[in-house]
Amino acid sequence: MQRPHRVVVLVLDGALPLDVGIPAEVFHPETGFGYEVSACGVTAGTVPSHGGFGYAVPRGLDALADADTIVVPGYAPAGRQIPAQVREALRGAASRGTRIASICYGAFALAEAGLLDGLRATTHWDAAVELAQRHPRITVEPNVLFVDEGSVLTSAGAAAGLDLCLHIVRRDLGVSAANEIARGLVTAPYRTGGQAQYLPKTNTEVRGQSLAATREWAMMRLDQPLTIAGLAAHARMSPRTFLRRFAEETGSTPLEWILRARVDTARELLESTRLPVDRIAEQVGLGTGSNLRLHFRRLLDVTPTEYRATFAGPS
Repeated sequence: MQRPHRVVVLVLDGALPLDVGIPAEVFHPETGFGYEVSACGVTAGTVPSHGGFGYAVPRGLDALADADTIVVPGYAPAGRQIPAQVREALRGAASRGTRIASICYGAFALAEAGLLDGLRATTHWDAAVELAQRHPRITVEPNVLFVDEGSVLTSAGAAAGLDLCLHIVRRDLGVSAANEIARGLVTAPYRTGGQAQYLPKTNTEVRGQSLAATREWAMMRLDQPLTIAGLAAHARMSPRTFLRRFAEETGSTPLEWILRARVDTARELLESTRLPVDRIAEQVGLGTGSNLRLHFRRLLDVTPTEYRATFAGPS
């Protein structure tokens, strides 16, 4: 009888509870897919977690020697230096060919161990700049859900760890197994690694209302040419005054604001209709499907088709 695939979750001080729980659920033996999951710490005992919880871990770092896959959850504060013995244990596991994955800020542990040098990696968007600055040999991808570099994988924050763990199941056992586990967890079975990890509306927060009527007027005419002169005339201002006031209220130029409004409207149409991409591009004033794809990739780091596949309801 083939032995289970051993997944060991390395729980470090300040571990984020959701990050610890995700691999524990995805790889739980009760899924019936041949995984065995356990937790360890630097030493056996109770590991304090972020938020006042604590984890009772039965083993120390010696547990990593038995692992087929190691998952390092995020911990707070982000980027806190990890003990030297953890770095050595992770390097030793990597040298044995063990697959190692991180969730959220756990990427900092992999980076400290030198496991990400020369590779692409990601982490929670709010720590991506720090990771890149502290470890310049890593190509940090701040806008993706996860990065698969073969034996080393990293994911963005919180729920992106679920996307990563399901991706690992797909790699190991195929789509059907991942889908069945996802159904049990009541979650979407697949979001691509390239899906942008932080998807609010792309328009900036408005800090004033004196131009609200003009912005609303523009929103009703996104399918038409919109110019600075036309917007300024509607606002009854000179173009120069209009540009200054618009920047004060929105933090962007009018044309950039309009572009983002067009992309956001396209997102709504992708979610709520089955219109072809070319038709959506026309309706939002971006002309062609290729132009819409260009701006989607620039602003969201995802294609319209990938976005629709993730967020659209059933057809």
